[in-house]
Amino acid sequence: MWFILVVFFILNGILRNTVYAPHIGEWEGHVVSSVFGIGFIFTVTYLSLKHIITGYSGMDLVLIGLFWFSLTVVFEFGFGHYVVGHSWDRLLSDYNILEGRMWSLVLLTTISAPYIVGIFLEQ
Repeated sequence: MWFILVVFFILNGILRNTVYAPHIGEWEGHVVSSVFGIGFIFTVTYLSLKHIITGYSGMDLVLIGLFWFSLTVVFEFGFGHYVVGHSWDRLLSDYNILEGRMWSLVLLTTISAPYIVGIFLEQ
């Protein structure tokens, strides 16, 4: 399921940079992209827990969130620096929520969505 998230976020970034950020602004594009990403994470998590993953415990859901989070951070820094060529400072700047960057909220969603959706599905 994580690979689906990665493909989405790559396409989401391309869409942001080429379609709507040039028209609404870089920061606004970042916000829209982040909101789309958060919604997509919850959607993928819901569909996977509802239809694919069965018999999970709360600890399984925590571990899934930690796994997705770890893969995302490693991919972001590895791909962002070594393939795209972004500086480490540029990559780290996306974590600065005080500067209006929402990437930390996307990562918080990545780590918590499996548990939150799992609780929702148990009811």
